[in-house]
Amino acid sequence: MTKPDALLVDVAATVESEQSNQMSLTVVVNGAVITGRLAPEAAWRERVAEVLRDSDRLGGFAGVFASPAGGSHAPRDGSPTHLHFHVARILQGTLGIPETGGMYRVAIEDVSAWTVGDFSYTDG
Repeated sequence: MTKPDALLVDVAATVESEQSNQMSLTVVVNGAVITGRLAPEAAWRERVAEVLRDSDRLGGFAGVFASPAGGSHAPRDGSPTHLHFHVARILQGTLGIPETGGMYRVAIEDVSAWTVGDFSYTDG
């Protein structure tokens, strides 16, 4: 197991402590490039729960995400272990998938490279 980047952990901890969703970040995870804005875990969970509640087929899963963050999976020292992206895209060639942005949870220890800011493609 690799040791997570301490600076990236600090960025995630600041997003959590400030309850801000304005930090744009791009990461590389197992060769995939994910770009978007970070959200505090509680806000991310609530948004995923809202989407699931609105689904006829997936509504039963909403409660899993609506439960308080940090339960038995929280590290002992309290530092974040995951990045929670919203309005995020996986960059593939000249496309961002999905175009409107999605909700992604990424383990910090799986991030091999990162930069502040998000990337988007333009026609020209």
